[in-house]
Amino acid sequence: MPKICLGFKILQGHYIFAPHSYYMMNPSVKIFSGTGSQKLAEKIAQRFGAPLGKVNVQKFSDGEFQPIFLESIRGDYVFLIQSTFAPTDNLMELLLMIDAAKRASAYKIIAVLPYYGFARQDRKDKPRVAIGSKLVATLLEAAGANRVITMDLHAPQIQAFFDIPVDHLDSSAIFIPYIEQLKLANLTFAAPDVGSTNRVREIASYFNAEMVICDKHRKRANEIASMVVIGDVAGRDIILIDDICDTGGTLAKAAGLLKEKGAKSVRALCTHPILSGKAYENIENSVLEELVVCDTIPLKQESAKIKVISVADLFAIAIRNAYENKSITSLFIHSQLKR
Repeated sequence: MPKICLGFKILQGHYIFAPHSYYMMNPSVKIFSGTGSQKLAEKIAQRFGAPLGKVNVQKFSDGEFQPIFLESIRGDYVFLIQSTFAPTDNLMELLLMIDAAKRASAYKIIAVLPYYGFARQDRKDKPRVAIGSKLVATLLEAAGANRVITMDLHAPQIQAFFDIPVDHLDSSAIFIPYIEQLKLANLTFAAPDVGSTNRVREIASYFNAEMVICDKHRKRANEIASMVVIGDVAGRDIILIDDICDTGGTLAKAAGLLKEKGAKSVRALCTHPILSGKAYENIENSVLEELVVCDTIPLKQESAKIKVISVADLFAIAIRNAYENKSITSLFIHSQLKR
């Protein structure tokens, strides 16, 4: 059998220069987690079929921290899983992990952000404001990320803020099977605001179901002044679809209004459970049958009305396909539309 020695092939007693591809093994996959997404990362690694890599985040008395990889990642595909919800330490930790991986000679560095923080700051909607989502994209690239995998960006056009590939996953692949098993006879979908109509329309089209819109007007952030329902909901089983549940105020108000208009039942499906402020109280006191969320952000507390569905399988497939240079088209709703 031929042997490899310092880039040369020993064959019949002679040293012959071997091509680089001959002696270099394919890069392996290493999956690591930031402190903010540890449980989800463990599930993703398990579904992928690889152990979660060892990394330690050293914390200092002044509040600073420094991630340290406890194993070699030289020449490897490195996937770093971290949702960048508040506090911003989660984002900074991810940036430092990317920088550390780059300096440790990782072959490719893929930032996996199940939840992309600052996504609601996607445009200059008033004078003298920052565009936070663009700044985050710039920081990820500057740190050394070669690719980003994320899910349900608040504004899909955020992908254009990057000059590196972005795999933008769709939670409909998680929610559609759940909706199907509910077997609701009079199914109608509702958009809690005008901005979410495209997302809701795709799912409604899949089920050949009707769609209504809850048009809201805000006084200020997290405070709704008024809301009206556009469409007929009498006697219907309503499912509200949204990407983010922050304080829960919009969902609670929309659910109450839909019930007033004669809806038989109202439930909500939201990808990212930020659930800040009085969110848990708002959900518990609402007329919602249930709030179904993904585990892109860990819950702060348990609630009888909140059910969690894991995105681990979806991200595991996306990670494998990114590593094997395969398409992820099959993970999107437009490839599964009923004809």
